[in-house]
Amino acid sequence: MNLTISGHHLELTPALREYVQSKLTRIKRHFDNVIDVSVILSVDKLTEKEKRQKAEINVHIKGKDLHAESIAHDLYAAIDALIDKLDRQVIKHKDRLQEHHSAAKRLTDEAADDLVAGAA
Repeated sequence: MNLTISGHHLELTPALREYVQSKLTRIKRHFDNVIDVSVILSVDKLTEKEKRQKAEINVHIKGKDLHAESIAHDLYAAIDALIDKLDRQVIKHKDRLQEHHSAAKRLTDEAADDLVAGAA
């Protein structure tokens, strides 16, 4: 898995990098066919009161690209919400793959049964 973490308008500290990597283990636990991950952490300084912390992620997995983003007042909260969103997307994608695989298997089993019944 290729992992790219970049920061826009902020200094990317080792603590932030480690936090993102530790959270991404949750994604790898559900789906291990992750090819490439790109994380962008940014700060939008509108006014001093309204600093917005934004976290975006693009994940390239076999057969699909997933994207999620989250905005919060705290960067760690934005990362947590981001990983939650991505986790839901990965689980949904995995369920679709498993349903498709089981449906294809059912169809081939039914076709084999029809051939056996037709030969008898």
